[in-house]
Amino acid sequence: MNRESVMTQEEKRVEQFSKVSDLEALLTELNANLAGANETYLENAAENFSKIFVMGPLRSGTTLFTQWLADTGLAAYPTNLLSRFYGAPLVGAKIQQLLTDPRFNFRNEIRDFNSDVDFTSENGKTKGALAPNEFWYFWRRFLPFQELDYLPGDELREKGNLKGLRDELNALANIFEKPFAMKGMIMNQNIPELAEQFDKALFIWIRRDPVFNIQSALEARKRQFGDINTWYSFKIKEYPQLKDLAPLESVAGQIAAINASVERGISGLPEHQKLVIPYEDFCKRPKHYYKEITRRLLEQGGVKPEPIPEYVGDDSFSNTNRWRMKEYMQDEAARVYDEVKKPTRNS
Repeated sequence: MNRESVMTQEEKRVEQFSKVSDLEALLTELNANLAGANETYLENAAENFSKIFVMGPLRSGTTLFTQWLADTGLAAYPTNLLSRFYGAPLVGAKIQQLLTDPRFNFRNEIRDFNSDVDFTSENGKTKGALAPNEFWYFWRRFLPFQELDYLPGDELREKGNLKGLRDELNALANIFEKPFAMKGMIMNQNIPELAEQFDKALFIWIRRDPVFNIQSALEARKRQFGDINTWYSFKIKEYPQLKDLAPLESVAGQIAAINASVERGISGLPEHQKLVIPYEDFCKRPKHYYKEITRRLLEQGGVKPEPIPEYVGDDSFSNTNRWRMKEYMQDEAARVYDEVKKPTRNS
């Protein structure tokens, strides 16, 4: 029996991760009423700045990376405040500027928003008005995904609104006058269809040691649902084959499939549009990757050449790759991943 057939994933969420119905209703109403105003800002949708898409498996270090990138000042990004305007993000961007941009702070009338980006999160969720947000509600406006978070390329081009996605992201970058960086993992398996919308795009694949990636994903299941049996994160195209497997095999297959899809998806892109960042090496030398990112953005012509912000961020981060699980042995996770990745790589 499908473990999710009796109770939906939403119903299984532990209380701290459950959605708030009153908030959902308010945001639906607000965004519907702002949709017309949002259209007026689409007049400036030229591709003047790069888009930075952070790709890779769940629990691979993508949240730490986006927090770090936000903190550098190199790029604009979807904040927790902006996420409230997922249906009218261009209006939301203007409101965010009004409330948080020092240029518009008249005599400190409004100074209550937290402008600092820290490096804490829980299952990808951050705290603070200007902390990075995953922005999935925004993405889903343009993607007609249903049972799975994937469609074959031709079907996605036909049924999706990829041009609308392109225009709003271009307009967002133009409002902030910076490259716009965001998680794009909802399209891990549709990278070619996303890439063809932009001339100035950088796809960054965050790749973590799969053994510790598996452990972190199993722990996230436990936090989110109270057990390790319930599927967590996007339902990839392999979901029907993986969902009812034992937890270790299910998660290992999930991560192997995503890594294989991202590898294939970026393989045809020119070098200035892709960057592979091992999580472990990023933790050791983030400044190196700042230079790699800025070099690619300059090559694309997708960032103002003067002034590129000088790197003043952290010299390193703590690597969390330590085995903690009592249910499984570390070498067992490695063995299972090696077994499942073989057919995935050739699929």
